[in-house]
Amino acid sequence: MTRTTSSSNPRRAALIATGLSLALASPTLWAQATAPVKAVASFSILGDLVRQVGGERVAVEVLVGPGSDAHVFQPTPAQAKLVGQAQIVFSNGLGFEGWMSRLLGTAGYKGRHIVASRGIKPLHDEAAGGHPHTGGHGHEEADPHAWQSVPNVMVYVGNIAKGLCEADASGCDSYQRNAATYNAGLKALDTDIRALWAAIPATQRKVITSHDAFGYYASAYGVKFLAPQGVSTDSEASAKGVAQLVRQIKKEQIKALFVESISDPRLIAQIGRETGVKPAGELFSDSLSDAKDPAPSYLTMMRFNTTALTQAVRGE
Repeated sequence: MTRTTSSSNPRRAALIATGLSLALASPTLWAQATAPVKAVASFSILGDLVRQVGGERVAVEVLVGPGSDAHVFQPTPAQAKLVGQAQIVFSNGLGFEGWMSRLLGTAGYKGRHIVASRGIKPLHDEAAGGHPHTGGHGHEEADPHAWQSVPNVMVYVGNIAKGLCEADASGCDSYQRNAATYNAGLKALDTDIRALWAAIPATQRKVITSHDAFGYYASAYGVKFLAPQGVSTDSEASAKGVAQLVRQIKKEQIKALFVESISDPRLIAQIGRETGVKPAGELFSDSLSDAKDPAPSYLTMMRFNTTALTQAVRGE
């Protein structure tokens, strides 16, 4: 019996050699044939950032999806299983996901946990652009909404790229390139936001929102935000605080009144009735929108919010 080898089958040998040559010559094709890195992000905004940096090498699952509120999120057993199977988990930090440590323990997670806000100095109520709230939180509570400042998100992107490089060293060049490209878009966004606000006198830059989610935006772009709720939607606005806010709106003739996509609109509607200020619409603070709505990504969210805010304070 004659044994067939590659040397006795020139056509087969040629095919094998061609396949190896293509794999060696095209690292991208080779990478696409490998399984993607399994990543979990805590909420939709962070998930978008991880996807921008990870590209096709990373499969991202989001725990708190578009339109949902991470402040009051309760993980399910299926989500704990998802976390347990992940190679890398990303959270915001700064107290935003009070449930995260419990979830990691329940899932028995032993992999990399990257806190995207690491290195960012947290704001507290008194430091966040002079935007008092009327909820039950003390001034010692950190504001977790650091992504509302575009320069802060550049820090997020750096932390994400570093975490992915640690999880997948062979893809590090790709992650760093993606991060650099995305940061260029963020710099352009930051410039555009500053230009829109620069055309508005500082004394007019006053906005009412549902909860205290825009402190970093206030600090970065020189806008004064006031809110009936604190930094978490889990807090309750007091009747006394709401009455104080109503008086302030009337006194300062504030024109911009917004509800947030994750908030109950009834409180803002009540404030609108008592002040005679018609709510100007919806902002996206802690969550992206679905693809069919105007804020399906971080970049579109920030542009949409800024356009809505600047139009409202001008009385348009």
